[in-house]
This record gives sequence, structure tokens and C-alpha cells, in this order.
Amino acid sequence: MEHSVFDRQANLEDRPIGAAAYNLIIGLTLCWGFLVNWWMVGNVPVEWIRDISPWTFYIGYFACCLSGAYLFSSSSNPAVSFLGYNLVVVPFGLIINLVVARYDPQLVLEAIRITGLVTAGMMCAGSLFPAFFQRIGSTLFVALLLVIVVELVEIFVFGVHHGILDWITAVIFCGYIGYDWARANQIPKTLDNAIDSAAALYMDIINLFLRVLRILGRK
Repeated sequence: MEHSVFDRQANLEDRPIGAAAYNLIIGLTLCWGFLVNWWMVGNVPVEWIRDISPWTFYIGYFACCLSGAYLFSSSSNPAVSFLGYNLVVVPFGLIINLVVARYDPQLVLEAIRITGLVTAGMMCAGSLFPAFFQRIGSTLFVALLLVIVVELVEIFVFGVHHGILDWITAVIFCGYIGYDWARANQIPKTLDNAIDSAAALYMDIINLFLRVLRILGRK
């Protein structure tokens, strides 16, 4: 992206909001994304998703996610950013639908509970130690990139998947939650920045949830 959400500086055209309102908007935006995903899991038939051609599905998935990420990262208009956020939420919802269909509902609820507790804990840590989390941003990025490459090689070259990679990825996304929360509170508190920060946190939390679910399912 040309301009990172978290590199933004104060702009005289942006109307600042209070810290409480800023955090509330982040929370409400996150809840909106989770509710959309919950609705999709309950109302979009898994068979319909499975019937989509794999190439069509993945091209559409990445096109939608990248378009959405570009919109909320580059726009300073809250409405445009919210549209971009939803363009990320919907394809993520399809993936969540496919994944949770393979697990017992009680296991899914346990994964939701664990993810919620870990998210709250990492947000607290991000608030208490913002300097630490901002220092580890580059390390988290390199670690995630390395894990993705190793995972792809394992799956497509060797046809295996080691469970330790799920644990490593879960830890990385725990770090990203604290990192993105710490950065969210360092940028100007505006309506648009609240939505953009929620979008970044949403992706961290959903990726953590999917890994937690795989770890629990493996037990």
C-alpha cells in the first residue's frame, strides 16, 4: 500500500473523536464483521461454496480481499473504508464457513471463547507495552512470511502438514493483535482510522481463531 493506516499523521480536515468513542467504534466495527461471519455460517450452505470451481473461488477470494484492503488502507473516507472492510469480511466468512463445517459445534464455541480471551489479553498487553509491540513489527512480518512459505512447501511439495506450524502461526497472530492494537492507539483518533484499525484487527483475530480451531480439532 502506498500509505499504511498506521503511518497516518494528524490532518486538519479530519475531525478527531474522543478516546472512548474511538475504541467503541473499533469494537462495534469488529462486532459487525463477526456477526456477518456468524450469519454466513448459519445461512450460506457449505455445499454451495464447495460447488464453486477452486480457481474461481481463490481468484475471487484474493481479488476481493486485496481490493478491500486497498480501500480501507488508502481511503480517508469512513464510508469507503467500511466498504473495504466488508469486502474483506465476506470472503473470510466463506473460508470460516468451510472450516467450521468440519468440526463439532462445541469445539467451535470453545475456539471462539479461547480466541476472545487471548484477544482481550493481547489488547491489554498492547496498551501496557506499546513500545515493545511496535519494535517487534518487522520480526512478526518476517516470521509470518517464513511460516507461510514453509507451510506451502510442506503441503504442495511433500503433501504433509506439521501441527507445530499451527502453534507458531497462532503465536504470531497473538503478537499481531497486540501490535496492531498498540499502533491503533498511536494514530490520530478519527472515525476513519477507527474503522481501518478494526479491519486490521479483524484479520488478526480471524486468523488466530482458525488456527486455534485446528489445534483443538487435532486433539
